[in-house]
Amino acid sequence: MITPLDIENKKFSKQMMNGYSVEEVDDFLDELTEDYAQNYKEVAELKTKVDKLEKDLEHYKMIEGTLQNTLVMAQTAAEDVKNAAKQKADQIVNEARGTAQKEASDLDNEIIAKKKTLEDIRKQFDVYKAKMESLLISQLELIKDINKE
Repeated sequence: MITPLDIENKKFSKQMMNGYSVEEVDDFLDELTEDYAQNYKEVAELKTKVDKLEKDLEHYKMIEGTLQNTLVMAQTAAEDVKNAAKQKADQIVNEARGTAQKEASDLDNEIIAKKKTLEDIRKQFDVYKAKMESLLISQLELIKDINKE
């Protein structure tokens, strides 16, 4: 391949009358044309390749931006869902505590009522027992009086 230095340093032999040798100049120009045609083709291919790579790069940058936005949105959505779930869980726990406290209070009141009922029944039983004793004693006295007569 001919380099710029080769072109600069190229010397043509001079002919006496007509100057440079036409054949040498034509051969050199043919060689130069081939090299430059090859270089031109390579440059065009490389420009095409660079253009494609730049388009691909832009495409991938756009995809990266979209992915970053999607990731940010997903993270935000996940935080929102997490916060909503925590609030719902706190609400459920608070409702359960309230219900448990109410039921415990109701059970305490029911236990107090049952104890009072039990105490009333015991008192009634004691009164009934005392009346029965009194009745039995009076009946026994009456039988003793009947036996004495």
